[in-house]
Amino acid sequence: MLLASIAILLGFIILIWSADLFVAGAASIAENLGLSPALIGLTIVSIGTSAPEILVSFTASFAGAGELAIGNAIGSNIANIGLVLGVTLLAVPMFVHADCVRKELPALLAVTAGVAILILDGELSRLDGGLMLASLALILYLMMRRQGPESPLLDTSDEDLPHFAMGRAWLTFILGLALLIASSRMLVWGATEVALFLGVSKLVIGLTIVAIGTSLPELAATMASSLRGHTEIAVGNVIGSNLFNLLAVMAIPGIILPEQLDAHVLTRDYSSMAALTVILALTLFLGRRHPCSKDGRAYLGRGVGTLFVALYAGYYYWLYQTR
Repeated sequence: MLLASIAILLGFIILIWSADLFVAGAASIAENLGLSPALIGLTIVSIGTSAPEILVSFTASFAGAGELAIGNAIGSNIANIGLVLGVTLLAVPMFVHADCVRKELPALLAVTAGVAILILDGELSRLDGGLMLASLALILYLMMRRQGPESPLLDTSDEDLPHFAMGRAWLTFILGLALLIASSRMLVWGATEVALFLGVSKLVIGLTIVAIGTSLPELAATMASSLRGHTEIAVGNVIGSNLFNLLAVMAIPGIILPEQLDAHVLTRDYSSMAALTVILALTLFLGRRHPCSKDGRAYLGRGVGTLFVALYAGYYYWLYQTR
């Protein structure tokens, strides 16, 4: 148990650090190849912030722990809204870009409903995973084509990315990728051992320990950008991360090894995630009518942050009662 706990802690530390190396190297390679900042932000930076979840999902699926990967995807989305956005709002009330309410948010709602339909049969199949990845590719294409670099999901103004020469960029990229793979294997092993020791399912470990740990980069990035005054893109970061989690992270177990879903996935976990997503949508629409709102932007205050944190705590209580 002690060794497994140390593996989890070290896995998280190296995972988060190596994700930064991976993004820095990949972004520098793309910049040296002449790609636009918007394209780099939409692909490399967005995927990079979800790299911990993606690598953990790959590793868990190949290790026969697909339910841990599914729990990681759903739990990370719950944590992004309830913990990341909730805690950030308690610290700094924020304004939300109008395009985020009109375009990105409906996309997340549609994806949440679409994935629910795919897994209603209680199985995450290769067809389901393929449809998820195809949907992600389509959404990225449409966002890039229709919205341009002013989209809150494409804004890289708060990304302090280095500018490496090509040789150093490739070295940083390869090192980051190698450490991502190694740390994800360490994390999955530790989480599996803890689950066996505590007598709980890998799904629960994925929903709790792994989900919170892999959501730490989003919490750090969202809090930092909000404290520096870049509050308009904070919700866009959460929405972008949740889209990647549903359409990429959750798709991986189905593609690698079709997974029979635990009965609680739909009735407790996915329904909680969907409910939080709908509540986020409602607060954003109501926030456009708030007295503090201006220029079509939605205002989210500390009261909304308190609501999100309370709902997040309530979900964990439900999870504890039904584990």
